[in-house]
Amino acid sequence: MRRLRLGMVGGGQGAFIGGVHRMAARLDGQWELVAGALSSDPQRARASGLELGLSEDRIYSSYRDMAAKEAARPDGIDAVAIVTPNHMHAAPAIAFLEAGIHVICDKPLASTPEDGAAIAKAVQASNRHFILTHNYSGYPLIRQAREMVRAGLLGDIRMVQVEYAQDWLTEETSNKQADWRTDPAKSGAGGAIGDIGTHAFHLAGFVTSLTATQLSAELDSFVPGRRVDDNAMVMLRYAGGAKGALWASQVAVGQENALRLRVYGSKASIVWQQEDPNQMQFTRFGEPTQTMTRGGAGSWEAAAHATRIPPGHPEGYLEGFATLYSDAAHLIRHSDDGAPLPEHCILPNVQDGLAGMRFIAACLESAGAQGAWVSCD
Repeated sequence: MRRLRLGMVGGGQGAFIGGVHRMAARLDGQWELVAGALSSDPQRARASGLELGLSEDRIYSSYRDMAAKEAARPDGIDAVAIVTPNHMHAAPAIAFLEAGIHVICDKPLASTPEDGAAIAKAVQASNRHFILTHNYSGYPLIRQAREMVRAGLLGDIRMVQVEYAQDWLTEETSNKQADWRTDPAKSGAGGAIGDIGTHAFHLAGFVTSLTATQLSAELDSFVPGRRVDDNAMVMLRYAGGAKGALWASQVAVGQENALRLRVYGSKASIVWQQEDPNQMQFTRFGEPTQTMTRGGAGSWEAAAHATRIPPGHPEGYLEGFATLYSDAAHLIRHSDDGAPLPEHCILPNVQDGLAGMRFIAACLESAGAQGAWVSCD
């Protein structure tokens, strides 16, 4: 079975997330990067492509040129990874979908609801796959937590607490990563709520399978002059009566990448945190807390599928991305034969992206109305 051919838009020299995607795609031997429009600057695009070992005829300075030429090649790319700032997701995604090429896109879906809707329309018209890289859904214990909830081990879900706290934007700073994330023309109107809040929102829904119907949000820009939020406090109401609370902050001093999830049901609870992702606490009412480990005793099939090395050897961020890339490879390989995905292959798609866009829009609407409850479904 040949490796699938991957192209990339964005992710040139100095880019963080492009390197992450490339490492993740290589990890399980399913993908080979063969083409790229790695920068809108032709010289930087060429230098980046040569640095990555791409053939000169497959280094492009235009994503439109890349989509057209790769679609025409007998050895053209099977999928493209879009790793640009948010405002540059829609146009490349639509161009490649219209060229008949599958799309793997970094989150959030887009910078505006209108762009998100345009992507969704293109996905429907293309009959191609669109995968959104909410990478935390690829963590083994997160997949196990999802299956435990679905199996009824927690009983009826009552409360969901999720938080994603960082401190890297505590002061006004200028670098490639900070500049576009704090520019609403590139990030969209949501700052922290779009950058990391969407991760927290997706994670809560992924594990619980609950649909948020209403929210009340308070958004703050604590750094003087900042044009997007850097801290968000959100209350959630879920279909079925469960309640939720979400905190997303990029000005929480001392927090590096503190994504935490707590789910409380009528029978039991689970607690997981990204900075120690190989352990999860499970507590049945009236019983001592159990610590479950990634790949350890009692590991579920959903977790085993996403586990590469024996328990006690840490896995985390890159492996979570890699699981999505491997599942995407399985999906694409079988896209023409109609074979269903195995239950353990769970990929965020354009509908998850649209839910994230509705979440951002609802947070902005609620915050603008002094925290009024608004619809988000």
